This record gives sequence, structure tokens and C-alpha cells, in this order.
Amino acid sequence: MYVDSGTVEDNIVYDQHVLVKMVYSNQCLERSSCQGTAAAVKNQDEEKEEQERRAIISRQANTSEKFYEKGDVDSKADGFEYTPKPKSALKKAQAKTTSAAVKNQDEEKKKQERRAIISRQANTSEKFYEKGDVDSKADGLEYTPKPKSALKRAQAKTTAAAVKNQDEEKEKQERRAIISRQANTSEKFYEKGDLEKLKEAKKTAAAKNQDKEKEKQERRAKKIEEARRIKIWEDKTLPTAKVIKIKDSTEHRERRVKIQGWVHHLRREGKKLLFIQLRDGTGYLQCVLTNLLSSTYEAITLTTESSVILFGKVMELPPGSHHKAPGDHELIVDYWELICGAPSGGTYYILDKKSNVDLQLDNRHIVIRGTNTSKNLKAASLVTQLIREHHLDRGYMEVHPPCIVQTKTEGGSSLFELQYYGKKAYLTQSSHLYLESVIAALGDVFSIQKSFRAEKSRTRRHLSEFTHIEAEFPFITFENLLEKIEDLVVSVCDRIKNPNNPLGQLVFEINPDFRTPRRPFKRMSYTEVIQYLKDNNFKKSDGTFYKLEDDISEGTERTMINKINEPILVCRFPAAIKPFYMKKCSDDPQLTESVDLLMPGVGENLGASMRIDNYDELIKAFIEKKIEPSTYYWYSDQRKFGSCAHGGYGLGLERFLIWILNLDHICDACLYPRILDRYKP
Repeated sequence: MYVDSGTVEDNIVYDQHVLVKMVYSNQCLERSSCQGTAAAVKNQDEEKEEQERRAIISRQANTSEKFYEKGDVDSKADGFEYTPKPKSALKKAQAKTTSAAVKNQDEEKKKQERRAIISRQANTSEKFYEKGDVDSKADGLEYTPKPKSALKRAQAKTTAAAVKNQDEEKEKQERRAIISRQANTSEKFYEKGDLEKLKEAKKTAAAKNQDKEKEKQERRAKKIEEARRIKIWEDKTLPTAKVIKIKDSTEHRERRVKIQGWVHHLRREGKKLLFIQLRDGTGYLQCVLTNLLSSTYEAITLTTESSVILFGKVMELPPGSHHKAPGDHELIVDYWELICGAPSGGTYYILDKKSNVDLQLDNRHIVIRGTNTSKNLKAASLVTQLIREHHLDRGYMEVHPPCIVQTKTEGGSSLFELQYYGKKAYLTQSSHLYLESVIAALGDVFSIQKSFRAEKSRTRRHLSEFTHIEAEFPFITFENLLEKIEDLVVSVCDRIKNPNNPLGQLVFEINPDFRTPRRPFKRMSYTEVIQYLKDNNFKKSDGTFYKLEDDISEGTERTMINKINEPILVCRFPAAIKPFYMKKCSDDPQLTESVDLLMPGVGENLGASMRIDNYDELIKAFIEKKIEPSTYYWYSDQRKFGSCAHGGYGLGLERFLIWILNLDHICDACLYPRILDRYKP
């Protein structure tokens, strides 16, 4: 042990001093170590903060959100929390750079918005002002007033000039329109600056028109008052007039006659001449009223559709006369009487050429008075008469089967059901079942009466009630039946063309192209028709081709027959799509001895078939079609008591008329059409 040369107390003090130095040295060493550790931690924190700032600046550049320096505010962004600390020079520089970038983006966005506003202003006539002029909102954008630059002021002037030019051009166009109307009327239109004069001119013109109308009414009232004082009477010294129809007027020329009818057309020429075209259902006759006859109160207030009695002589028009009149003659009236007047305007009081179809059908009772419709009805009467003559000339007996029936013939879905004294009954779909029951008593028979089909169809050829010409023949073959169908059509057409038929010419007036078809008619089997449709690319509504046992649609059927353009007898339909009573082919029980007559412009016009003549086969057919045989006992009994091969046809008169007269719609061939949802008047 080292011992100093001093005293003991000195040594103790020295040792304590050394110990203190050692302790102090250790403390300094410890402080130095702690300071190094703190500096390292501080550097790590600063590095972490630098990384976070860079991440924030990166996100700011990609989004345009405004993230502020950590030292400025306590904020949270994308889940990071920051504590405010003094910004370094680097941080401040970065903050300034970021703020400048955001400011540039905002200014660029505002420039684009201003350009969009100016562009819209140029395309419309709205006035958008410079941002520096007013605080305004346009299209949802709000602006703060700022001084206008030279460029902005120039743009504003250009825009204002464009709007002003547009306004001036619009004013010019308005003035030109006013001048144009002035040229087309007699009104005086002034320049836009003289609006008061324009209004005054309009008032003056309106007042002048009122005065003219008032004067006109006063003159008419005066004329009517004068006409009331005029009285006419029949000259009894003249020969007694013979009552005739217009159709007989040619035979009574140069003779005094009396004719009654309706005023179809009316024409006045001056104060002393009145022309009346008279209609009585048998024809038209031009009638001439002169002097006092045309000056009475009844004459000056006469309207079309009034009923009148006319007396006078039927005189032939002189040769070379430029006047035209029905029958080339006219009635020179010496006396007349008004039976009943009609509303002013006649039929035009209710209808005109622009009236829609429903209004015309609702007023069918007025429409049928027109020339064209009345011609169609006369032609229908003629064709019905000729069809009846054809059957009677062939020795067929006419019968009248019932219309209220207990059984169906064509299909349950097309039946009109009704209550018959508390029991279920139907309107007949066809009378041929009853005609079959008559052939054993009367031989060849036919009927002309109404049939009813509850088919919800809106085609141009469908009616819910139609005139049905039906016939039944015993002891015939299928070929005989086809010949009888051809005979019916050709015979009726030849009768129409017969020069001895006075109404035959009426058909040619309606349809100048009417021709009698040549026999024999073209014949095709149902199978051949299906193949024809496929070969000519006729398809169903679903886009597929027709196949066997498909029912050919009305549109396809009509298009096909119009393309072939001649009558066709389509034969041998599948049993699956035909009624129960049709006889099956002996060589193929899947087919029937059936036929449809297709006519150009119409499609199916006539249906026919041979009937099942075997009792057991008929009962089997009832069962296959799920029909109760007992209700048809009277029909099946015909197969028990001396059955025979027999067949018949059914022709729709209205469809036949469409073909003969070349009509557009089946309603044109009816008196009062009964179609889907229509049963009035």
C-alpha cells in the first residue's frame, strides 16, 4: 500500500478527494453515454418524420388534398397523427413548394371553368359576366369579384358583341315574318317600333270583321223575312203527276211526274237558280228549281239530307250539252214541298272525310247514306241474289235452320253462350249439321243466314257475325265437291257480267278490274303448301318455318295467294287441325277429305269437306275431340237410318264481296259490322 509522507488526516483527506474524482469521472462517463443514446434516438425520430412527410407530399401530389406541415397544425391524414413542432428551413421550403403547386392547380381549374362558361355563352344567348364584375353563380360555380385583365375585358367585349348580333338577327327575322304575313293578308303590320299602331290596327281589323259579319247577318235576316212572304202552290191545270222511282225516270221522259227522296247534293247559282241532286235509293236525279221556286223560305234554308217531294217533267239534256247529269236527263220542277228538314251541313254535321274509324262506325246509320257505302250495300244485295239464283237454278232447295243451338260445330273457344229459358245454349257457328239432317228428305239443300264466331281476332277479314251461304249434297265424291265449288264461283261471276243484269254494271263501277276466274282452279295439297312456304322463305311469327299440322296464319296465307294471284283449292288437311265431322282420307287416315278456297286479296273464302258417313267412326271422332256424343243423337242418327257419302261447303258472303269489289276491309261489305268489342249501333 502506498502511503504518502503526510499525516494521517492528510491522507484521509486525499483519499476522499480521489474518491470524489473517481465518482465525478464515472458520472461524466455515464452522462456522455446517455447523451449519445439520446442523439441516436433523436436521429431515428427525425428520419421517421422525414419519411412520413415524404409520404404525405406524395399523396398530396396524387390527390389535390391539402395536407399541411406537421409543424403548423395537429392533424390526421390517412391514419397518421402528428404533433406540432418547429419547422426547419427544409420543411418550410417544402411547404412553400407544395402550397405553390396546389395554388397553380386551383388557378388552372378556375381558368378551365371560365373557358367553359365563355363557350356556353357563345352557344346560347345568356349573358355571363366577367368574374371581376359581379359575384355570380353559373352552372353551380361561385366566383369572387376580382379586377378584369385586358384579356378578360377583350373577351367580354367579343362575347357581348356576339350576343348583340344574335339579338339583332332575331329582330330582323321577326320583322321579315311580319312583312311576309302582311303580304299574304290585307292587314297593316308596322315595324317593331310601331307596336301601338300594330295593336290598334289589329283592333280595327277585328272590329271591321265584326261589322261585316253583322251586316251579313242583317242581310240574311232581311232576305229570310222577304222569303217568308213568298208562297207557291201547285198549278191544278197541269196534268196529274205520276208517282215514280228515280230508276224509272228514263221511261217517263217528257211526262209530268212526282218523285220523293232526299237531297243528296245542293248547289245555288245566283238568286233565281237552285240545283238539287235527289236520292231515293234506286238512283240519283238532277232537279232544277227556278224563279220563285228557289226563292221561298224553304228553298233558301234547304240543306242536304232534307226529305222533299218534287213535281215536274223529266227532260233529256240537249246533245252536246256541257252539263253532266245522272241518266243524261233532269227534272224541271214546277212545284215542290219540304217534308222534313235536316241540320245545317247535312251529314257533315256529324261526319267528314277526316273522321276516325270508330266515329264512322258509331254513326254507321249516317255513313251508309254516302255514295260509296250505298254502292257497296247494293252490290251485296246483288251478289246475294245471284248466289240464291245459282242454287235454285241447280235444283237446290233452300231451308232455314235455327240460329239458337245446343251443340257446337267448329270449336268451343269460338262459341257465343247464352241462357235459353234457364238452360245453356249457343249462337250457331254453322248450319251444316242441320243441312245434313235434311238431305234425306229434300236432297241437295242450301241456306243463307247468319253465323256467329267468338274469335278474338282483329284482322281485316274477321267478323263475329257474318252471312253464311251453306250447301249439302248427298251421293257425291270429293272430286264432285271440288267441281261444285268451282261452279258456284264462276256461275256467280258470269251472272254479274250478264248484260241483262241492270245492277251488274255497279260492280264494275266499284272494281273496274273484276274478272271471272278460269276453270279448273289451281289445286295444291296442304303438304305442298307447307313446302311452298319453306321454299319461298315464309316463316311464322317466331321466325321458324311452318311444319305439318301447323295452322297457317291469315297474313301468310294472304301474302302467298296474292303472290300466286289466282284462286287455289288447298286440299287434304291434317285431321288434327280440322273439326270432328270431316271424313278421313282412305289412303292416309291422318289426313281429311277437306278443302279451303283461297282468293287473291282475301285468303280463305270458303271451307268444305266430305262428312263422316259411318256411325262407329263418328262416335270415335266424338271421343277423340272430347265431345259428349249423346247431345248429338239427332246428328249421329243420320248414320243409322240409311247413311250415304255426302259433303258440303260454307261460303262467307262478306269475304266473297271483298274479292269481287276489291274492298280494303270486311266492314265495308257489312250493313252494321259486328267485330271485336263492337255491337252498336
